[in-house]
Amino acid sequence: MNDLNTSFLKTNTLPDVQSNQDSRALPIERVGIRGIKQPVLMRSSNGSFSTVASFEMDVALPADKKGTHMSRFVSLLEQDRKEIDSASVATMAKEMLPLLQAKQGRIQMRYTHFVKKIAPVSAVQSWMDYQVTYLAEAKQGVDEHIEVDLYLQAVVPVMSLCPCSKEISDYGAHNQRSHITMLVKLDSDAQLTVEELVRIAESEASSELWAILKRPDEKWVTEHAYENPKFVEDLVRDVACRLKNDQRILSLMIEAENFESIHNHSAFARISLP
Repeated sequence: MNDLNTSFLKTNTLPDVQSNQDSRALPIERVGIRGIKQPVLMRSSNGSFSTVASFEMDVALPADKKGTHMSRFVSLLEQDRKEIDSASVATMAKEMLPLLQAKQGRIQMRYTHFVKKIAPVSAVQSWMDYQVTYLAEAKQGVDEHIEVDLYLQAVVPVMSLCPCSKEISDYGAHNQRSHITMLVKLDSDAQLTVEELVRIAESEASSELWAILKRPDEKWVTEHAYENPKFVEDLVRDVACRLKNDQRILSLMIEAENFESIHNHSAFARISLP
């Protein structure tokens, strides 16, 4: 019987092509991996839950380097992290730079955030889902201290009822499902939860949504929305007013899109504040 040849396990015998010099004198702004999915345990203000996150990770590559070490991005994701939150994403971005021997880089994590909600009348419980993105941009300073800019985006589905339709109609008013997108730049030391953003968006809409509603709940939602009409312009202004004075938020962008029920197009509005 032949002995097993284990030479392939000795990586120091193989050439490291990525570390070679490049003579084209062209730096690369971003190089990395995109679309890698990982199961994660997310920490939230209402406890932890399991979900699946899609990651995009990249670094800046100097002009004299031929390539980056793609497998090290995956190795960073594979490290055992019991729970993930905004601080975890910022920490990963800081760890990525020395691991990839880079001066700057980005980690973007998109996932479905779940919140257990209670219907307004029947009190039946159900899970609502929200699309959430964390973005951490890391940069090494002259003293090798790594600074991280952290962004949080949440897309919150709500209900909006048209004030104009209510005013001119003898019978009811048209309403539609809307998406409120909030993108905020956070103070890296501040704790702003996804649940806080969700509650602000939902409270400024004509009505929030639930996954399960019984007939008494449906009556409540319909009447509540009718008493609280909102244009798409009202949605972005009201949410921006709630967020603009929050000291934990350094800048913000609010966008609302109404998926019109009486038109074959959407209406939208956007506000950005430094």
